Amino acid sequence: MPWDFAVILLFLGVVVPWRGAMRIKELLARPKLERADRLALYASTIAFQWLALGVVAWRSKARGLTAQHLGLALPVPELSTAIAAALSLLLLATQLYSLRRLARLPPERPGFLHHMARKVMPQDLVETLAFIGLVSTVAPCEEFLYRGFSFAAIEDASNGSLLLPILGSSALFSLAHLYQGRQGLVSTFMVGLLFAAARTLTGSLEPSIIAHFLADLIAGLRAPRLLAHPRSAQPLEPAGPLTPPAPRQDP
Repeated sequence: MPWDFAVILLFLGVVVPWRGAMRIKELLARPKLERADRLALYASTIAFQWLALGVVAWRSKARGLTAQHLGLALPVPELSTAIAAALSLLLLATQLYSLRRLARLPPERPGFLHHMARKVMPQDLVETLAFIGLVSTVAPCEEFLYRGFSFAAIEDASNGSLLLPILGSSALFSLAHLYQGRQGLVSTFMVGLLFAAARTLTGSLEPSIIAHFLADLIAGLRAPRLLAHPRSAQPLEPAGPLTPPAPRQDP
């Protein structure tokens, strides 16, 4: 494996998880976040993700990785649409079921998502629009970084194996969500396996980008309403009509 690919994978597997966990811990420790804090968080995450994508695309081109290697080939429309729809429906059903279970927890067990909703989620229309921009960045950037580059780099290093890139890219994707705790690591690893399988079947990132975007956006719009249950430990801060889920963190 080229040295620069190894450095990128190490960065994705160590620096990104560590910095993301530290950032979320710092934010949740504050008594309250203001609009400027949330907008700054969204903006810095968007900037980092596009910067990371640019650097990785540059090194991929320099090392001769083609669009096909990176999952950027045009998929078969019927197959891509069917897989994207199936993935989206599965993830939405699973996330909404999990949120409903969390909403029924007693006050003394508010859970991680309750804290995230009160501190990090958008609280008004302006923040919601900024968050939609964030989700629109996260879906293509993370899919390129993990199912595109990481998958291709591990596949080449393992002499064409499919199992190792599926497992390796899913593990890196899971580690990026270290801030969600043990349960978050397991759930994102399983999601990573599904997305990597879709990439393998279609040769394209399109189905996983669509499913990633829709799952984050729609489940996020429902999260605050479901988590603002009467039995929650405390209500949300004054909020607008929409409050989507936590954004991915920049390192």
